[in-house]
Amino acid sequence: MSAEDPPRADPGEASGLPLPLPFAEQARTGWARVRALVRTREVFLVVVALLVGVAAGVLVTIMSQASQLAHVILYGIPLDQRLSASAVVSPVVALTAPLAGGLILGGMEWLRRSRKVPAAVDPIEANALRGGQMSLRDSFVVALQTLISNGCGASVGLEAGYTQIGAGVASRFGAAMRLRRGDLRILVGAGAAGAIAAAFGAPLTGAFYAFELIIGVYSVASVAPVMAAAIAAVLTTQLMGGAPYGIQVASLFAVRPSHFPIIVLLGIVVASIGIAVMRSMVLVERGFELSRLPYWLRPAVGGVIVGSLALITPQVLAAGHGAMQLDLPISMPMASLAMLIALKLFASMVSLGSGFRGGLFFASLFVGALCGKLFGQALGQFFPSLDLDPTICVLAGMGTLAVAIVGGPLTMTFLVLETTGDFAITGAVLAACVAASLYVREMFGYSFSTWRLHLRGETIRSAHDVGWMRQMTVGRLMRREPPSISVETTIGEFRRRYPLGSTHAVVVTDEHGRYAGLLNTPEAFAEGIEAEASVRTLCTQPTALLTPELNVKEAMTAFDRTETETLVVVDNLNERRVLGLLTEKYATRRYAEELDKANRGLIGD
Repeated sequence: MSAEDPPRADPGEASGLPLPLPFAEQARTGWARVRALVRTREVFLVVVALLVGVAAGVLVTIMSQASQLAHVILYGIPLDQRLSASAVVSPVVALTAPLAGGLILGGMEWLRRSRKVPAAVDPIEANALRGGQMSLRDSFVVALQTLISNGCGASVGLEAGYTQIGAGVASRFGAAMRLRRGDLRILVGAGAAGAIAAAFGAPLTGAFYAFELIIGVYSVASVAPVMAAAIAAVLTTQLMGGAPYGIQVASLFAVRPSHFPIIVLLGIVVASIGIAVMRSMVLVERGFELSRLPYWLRPAVGGVIVGSLALITPQVLAAGHGAMQLDLPISMPMASLAMLIALKLFASMVSLGSGFRGGLFFASLFVGALCGKLFGQALGQFFPSLDLDPTICVLAGMGTLAVAIVGGPLTMTFLVLETTGDFAITGAVLAACVAASLYVREMFGYSFSTWRLHLRGETIRSAHDVGWMRQMTVGRLMRREPPSISVETTIGEFRRRYPLGSTHAVVVTDEHGRYAGLLNTPEAFAEGIEAEASVRTLCTQPTALLTPELNVKEAMTAFDRTETETLVVVDNLNERRVLGLLTEKYATRRYAEELDKANRGLIGD
């Protein structure tokens, strides 16, 4: 085309039709529409939860089969046999496999600390303090560490890794959708629900695990996404041929009303054991710290200890799925039961206390079942007239120890229901689980997960959302650059600079610019106050201070304690450099607004 030729008209312009958008722009526009639908329509949040459940089912299946393959390769067991069900293991392998796994984990921990990477956030902490925000990378690392720990034979379960990766994937989905805080917390709970449901083939168990332990409350808004994820995960696992950790029990005799007090007593006894385990865990961890072993070497030493225990009985290895199926149907001497309970608990505490990754979910089910079996045999021997089926004691012990350590009375009750299909025994187990939960909260106050957070300085007792409260800090609420005046200023000068109605209070500072007190403006205009007097004579609250890191609840407690309506915010209690002012009226209003928003989220508004 020559320079004199007219420019060619665009076909779209010539026809009057809009030009087609580039593919990248179309994709961004389409994704924005999808996000808008998920944020505004509950049914689309359920669709996302279904996808999260499918992902959880796939990952749980991969992890469980990888763990079993590691046991087959390392310990030479048949492919269809569980490690803890082995009659005997090679002494060399029993000592070297956990040792090698411990060295790998120690190296990973050394690498994390050398790079100053923060510790991973688990689903409970994420939902309680961070509005459901989790790192997918950290979640994959935790899942890998859990797989290494269980795969080498350490006495831990994979359930902690399951819930971590399920919740991590859910959080990543939610972040991509830019979900609101409440919806993101629900989706994280759905991911954890899918993981537990897939592991046990029990959707109700997975769903109530999310309600009680991850979300912290059962609500109308959360039931559909959580149940959808749990069911999708179970179906996915079944389609992939993944064998869930089923718990099979023999047929049960009828439960009479007279049996309920005995079963509740069993729950309290077993809950006492759970409290002792959680307190002993601290002692084991401190023991490793006092040993002066390098932190990266502690898992290897713990692995050797667990391997040595495996020479006594291989049932201490891994989580104990095979051992449970092996021990429940057969009759065992009471002394053997007591020894196995002690060995398994000690192996689990050493594993976790030395630095292996994992959880006590299935280990608590296994040990609880053994405790119930021991209790039932003792009743049969000393009180045969009670005619209580020992299998009922097994199920009650299994549920109550898991309630004491893991938490969630309804979660463990539904696990028994989905295991047995017997509503009569489920009612008895529910009574025992509720009694155990109440006993633990009164005598101890924490589950294993929240206890470990407590040891790190947190005070949360559940996954109930308190993060919004912690984010409402005094530093965010305060009024910056408040009116101030020197302590040497006269009352007359104060009246000239701050006439009535200009401000309700003025900060008084000393000659070094530090906080000296607060002066309410009307007091400077009271009758009988000489104009030549210093404002120092009218200063109040010289020690009633706030710091910017305090949250709104702590600020409101300070208002109640000082019985004042205005408090000064300083950088710290030593320097006392004034940063701002906070009034009780404003803090109370903002707290009420956020509390109302959180409560409306519970009912789906």
